[in-house]
Amino acid sequence: MPDTNNDYVIMFAGKGGVGKTTCAGATALHYASLGDTTLAISTDPTPSLLHIFNIEDKQKTAKVLDGLHLAELGIGEVKQMWDRKFGKELYEVFSSLVSVDYDEFVDFIASILPGIRDEFMVDYIKELSQERKYKRIVWDTAPLGQTLGLLQTPAMLREHLKPAPRIYSKLKLGKETRRPVLDIIKGWESLSGEDMDFLRHGVRFTIVTIPEALAIEQLDSIFDEFDKHGLEAEQLVINNVIKEVTGSSFLQSKAEQQKGYIELLYRRYQGLRIVELPLFPYEIKGIDGLKDIERSLFK
Repeated sequence: MPDTNNDYVIMFAGKGGVGKTTCAGATALHYASLGDTTLAISTDPTPSLLHIFNIEDKQKTAKVLDGLHLAELGIGEVKQMWDRKFGKELYEVFSSLVSVDYDEFVDFIASILPGIRDEFMVDYIKELSQERKYKRIVWDTAPLGQTLGLLQTPAMLREHLKPAPRIYSKLKLGKETRRPVLDIIKGWESLSGEDMDFLRHGVRFTIVTIPEALAIEQLDSIFDEFDKHGLEAEQLVINNVIKEVTGSSFLQSKAEQQKGYIELLYRRYQGLRIVELPLFPYEIKGIDGLKDIERSLFK
């Protein structure tokens, strides 16, 4: 992975269990070691970033080293983002029709618009990058399904909001803001457009996979979604590659099987920078383990 002097966000994506968090942690450690103030942030509903760094305290943020900070975002942060944008205004509209408290309303919106959580995750990362508090932001995303939901959010919102002019034009203004409901809806759509523009122009994408049939099949859907939304991946990491067989017939057989998949990946994704990470005989956890990954990623 090349190094530049520009501020940017690096996003790691791929199916669950391929090593995205490990790669994100090692990348964040690398840039922090170069003197860049770095934030490693996870928006996975079941994050493991703190675990990878061997931090056992159940905290949302942590300082690992000078210049390296970790953050895991949960539902509490999502609700704060909702409040800060326009959640209360939309709540005014819906609460005029049904009796519902605010927390129940947020859960309701999340259920009918399953991409809303990811929408605010993108918006939050965008704001972090604009603040320029960090030189580097390394972003560990959710597994494949949630990641694709994130990429589909703007289209999903437009689809759900198609009938909005016919429905909401008949409703009253917000009780407190007095803003027309259609203006609120347009603001939501505008936010989606801004966030997609950020993904296209403000984020560098690294896709992580493993040399197995199912994982490779999943790559096709990831790259199809990228093409659909005008996104381009920069790097492909092939994780858990068997480099040493040491006389083991089992490892020899697995290595031969992997070889065919690896050759396929090089042929299919010639335009990408491809990095192979070896399968280690121990669990990657803590600073020392992540340094082993770092050396392979940035050799």
